[in-house]
Amino acid sequence: MLSTRYYDDDQCWIADCTICLVPMVVWRVHDAHPSDEVRLALHAALAVVADQEFGAGEWRVDDHMRNIPDHYHAHARPPSFWRR
Repeated sequence: MLSTRYYDDDQCWIADCTICLVPMVVWRVHDAHPSDEVRLALHAALAVVADQEFGAGEWRVDDHMRNIPDHYHAHARPPSFWRR
């Protein structure tokens, strides 16, 4: 395995992104547009991991899907991420 795997269930999995090395939630359904309910559940699962990794409230959700635009996923970004 190339990255840390934090979580896995029927709806999603969470691991470190192999490109940017921050936690990322990936919806198991190959669709770029989850319902609001599903999106909130995915973000809640990501929040558990991101709070542990970065501290509560010390990160934000980035769900702009740059490299894989047809499969919903979201990254947890610490405040200084874009300044690296």
